[in-house]
Amino acid sequence: MKTALTPALLVGGALLLAVLNLTDHAPTYLVALGGKYLCYAMLALAVDLVWGFAGILTLGHAAFFALGGYAMGMYLMRQIGARGVYANPILPDFMVFLNWKYLPWYWHGFDFFPFALVMAMLVPALLAFVFGYLAFRSRVTGVYL
Repeated sequence: MKTALTPALLVGGALLLAVLNLTDHAPTYLVALGGKYLCYAMLALAVDLVWGFAGILTLGHAAFFALGGYAMGMYLMRQIGARGVYANPILPDFMVFLNWKYLPWYWHGFDFFPFALVMAMLVPALLAFVFGYLAFRSRVTGVYL
């Protein structure tokens, strides 16, 4: 067992080093595309783990993934600032387009990356906890879980 594992680790390590070395020389577009592929792969692995080991087809993963993406999108919209189409340093472009006059209270923390990162994890986790609590408390079984 140990002899079969060692070549696999060596090949995997060599491939990892090659990929990490390519990120310095690859165009920014390809690095961003690779990051996007890795995010979707993470979502697919999560669905595969729940469906494969627990036998539960989960449709909530998409909602939780989207909430995390929305939180990061809120952070990125705040980072555009005056470089947007409407050149408003306070409001994101879509709020200017919709003729909003001030930033809503729940957007103020998204100027800071740590806050956005915590919200991208915390909000989907809280929603999953609420749904999970209601599903398991009602003792629903079978395919409806």
